[in-house]
Amino acid sequence: MERFVCIHGHFYQPPRENPWLEAVEIQDGAAPYHDWNKRITAECYAVNAASRILDDQDRILRIVNNYEKMSFNFGPTLLSWLEAHSPFVYQAVLEADQRSSERFSGHGSALAQPYNHMIMPLANAGDKETQVIWGMRDFEHRFGRRPEGMWLPETAVDLKTLDVMAAQGIRFTILAPLQARRRRAPRGPWKDAGEHPVDSRLPYRVRLPSGRDMTVFFYDGAVSRAVAFERLLSSGEALAERLAQGFSDETEKAQLVHIATDGESYGHHHRFGDMALAYAIHTIETRGLARMTNYGEFLALHHPEQEAEIAENTSWSCEHGVGRWKADCGCHTGAHPGWNQAWRAPLRTALDDLSADLARLFEEEGGNRFRDPWAARNDYIDVILDRSEESRRSFFERHAAAATDGDKEAAFLKLLEMQRHAMLMYTSCGWFFDDISGIEAVQILRYAARAIELAEEFGAGDIGTRFMEALAAAQSNRMDQGTGRHIYERAVARSRADFSKVAAHHAMCRLFQNGSDAEGRFYCYRIEDEVVETRQAGKASLLLGRARILSEITRDGRDLCFGALHLGDQNLTGGVGKMEDPERFASTVDELGRVFEGADFHETLRRFDRSFPLGVYSLKSLFRDEQRRILGRILEATLNDVEGVYRRLYDDQAPLMRFLMDAEAPLPKALHVAAEFVLHAELKRRFQSDDIDLDGIESLLQEARGVGVTFDTEPLEFAFRRSLERTAMRLLDKPDGVEPIHRLDAVLSLLDSLPFKVNLRTAQNICYDLKETRWPSMKENAEAGSGKARDWVDLFGRVCAKLWVRID
Repeated sequence: MERFVCIHGHFYQPPRENPWLEAVEIQDGAAPYHDWNKRITAECYAVNAASRILDDQDRILRIVNNYEKMSFNFGPTLLSWLEAHSPFVYQAVLEADQRSSERFSGHGSALAQPYNHMIMPLANAGDKETQVIWGMRDFEHRFGRRPEGMWLPETAVDLKTLDVMAAQGIRFTILAPLQARRRRAPRGPWKDAGEHPVDSRLPYRVRLPSGRDMTVFFYDGAVSRAVAFERLLSSGEALAERLAQGFSDETEKAQLVHIATDGESYGHHHRFGDMALAYAIHTIETRGLARMTNYGEFLALHHPEQEAEIAENTSWSCEHGVGRWKADCGCHTGAHPGWNQAWRAPLRTALDDLSADLARLFEEEGGNRFRDPWAARNDYIDVILDRSEESRRSFFERHAAAATDGDKEAAFLKLLEMQRHAMLMYTSCGWFFDDISGIEAVQILRYAARAIELAEEFGAGDIGTRFMEALAAAQSNRMDQGTGRHIYERAVARSRADFSKVAAHHAMCRLFQNGSDAEGRFYCYRIEDEVVETRQAGKASLLLGRARILSEITRDGRDLCFGALHLGDQNLTGGVGKMEDPERFASTVDELGRVFEGADFHETLRRFDRSFPLGVYSLKSLFRDEQRRILGRILEATLNDVEGVYRRLYDDQAPLMRFLMDAEAPLPKALHVAAEFVLHAELKRRFQSDDIDLDGIESLLQEARGVGVTFDTEPLEFAFRRSLERTAMRLLDKPDGVEPIHRLDAVLSLLDSLPFKVNLRTAQNICYDLKETRWPSMKENAEAGSGKARDWVDLFGRVCAKLWVRID
């Protein structure tokens, strides 16, 4: 009997980009990371690309790429983000698919996914097709091959979706065992799957209305649940044994024991879950418990003999079918007892009505521009993946009904972007959680707002009003949040970015950059400055300029003049006006500059407002990341003053504080706050320095212990870790150099003194790589008599010991 094991991970994050900027803005809840994508990448996606197998002394024996030996899918929008923001992880995922193909008889382990995690049974026919096509094209673009299988969001399934997938060449998908309605053996009678459950160790053929068929793998529900929710990942050996127990001795036929969970189980939801996975695979292989495989290889070796019928409109994560994404079905996270999800139905209705309005507009406006609007939408993924001029030209040659120029091209792209956002607004997470005021629901409302804004450029003036009226029926559980309409209006106001706001933002940021380049990029906009002039009056600053601003998404652009006025602290103002002729602009600059340099700031403000009729903006108007940077600059002097006050207090009272500690007397809170503020700030500053002062840090830590200070360790650990990683990365520049490794050894000597445990992963990865690539030859040179090599080997041994990397 052949025994096979397959472990599938569904790796996914909802798209979090501001729809107007095409970028993820800072998310405070993810601190100390910039946003949740970065945090979960560090905790899950990166660690699975370099997971550890430890020896019996907890030293790193091997570092492995888990993706190489498991089955996996990554959401296309997540892969797009990883490509831009975590290229190491992105490349590790692509390489894992290539290596898995070599390992598993030419079948790569990566699966495709509908583009933006839409609940497919609730999607209209056009969206079903586009979601599958976009998901497959994105996959082909990244992995360089056609996908064999496709993971369905939340495993939500209906026959029409399977038929669309089969028509595009998808051979198999993965479902939960409870999603089978009936099953039968070859030429046998149909049996109810409730009374006679499917055997998850076998593949099943599902016949489709079109005459096509789809292979379905029903995963092992009990073991998958134990991995996700019952702490089975606390032991890799236990996971391996649990999987091995899934085989039956009552048949000689090949069996596949397989599980499927959120990939985030392996590291984010369960810390060290990636290591449990790595050790489980290691155990299965070294003990010969089974042969690791993926679905494509198993299907090629063992075609399905059994048949099944699916239970339509079901999913793994809602026991009521797909109610979680359209009704108050009772499914929720459990975090807020007493709340209801009655808001889901009106949110779904509002979006469905909006989608229908947008589809009609797309056909009306697109029918005159495209040969076939919906075929153009299906192919628009090629432009999304490559927004170069050559890519756009190729697209328009295939789909435009007539030749296009710049203005026509912008109209074409706006229609297609309207449709892109009309699908993004159906991202499943918008309904999954407990309230319409949550960040996931707010995100899909922002996508809806962007689609509406684009539609209004084609005369659909009342489309937004109707949408807000429909949202008024969606009541938040948080009384201060009001209805969906109130949430929508607030979310859109904070996020929206038109050309005027971008110009004002550019002006205010340039004022704090001490003169940036004359042209550059701001998120998805290109800004080409024509003229920029600055004036100074004491601590006050004035900037005036003209620029061409171009959207790199829609190719639409504006010529605008702008200004920024900073009168100190938070008193920052930006203004925007239509482009003036050079003489009139020069006159405006002279007039404002003369009044400003005369220090008549009241009159300057009055004339500033009058000079920029398209809008005047404040520091609150800035997008979050740049707002934080400017606030940091503004607060820098203030915080330095505050730190100076605390430092003088601490320096004066430190001897008394040490005496109180020695006498075991309570330390007054005021003195404790002063000591904590000063020592924390100084320690963080030393950690962030390019050249860490080791003696100074040791002295600060000793001083903190002497006065009983306890630190907020998370930001300090993050700062020290980044410094450690910078030091370790210098080894990559000079892998045979003694000085870089000596410096790393010195920094690692601090580990035992620090009041927190440091995440050593990046430094360990670098040293493990050197162990595999450089250590053997350096050891050989040392044994041959090279003094430099001997010093290197001795230092490297010390570094590996401190990093828990085994080198013998």
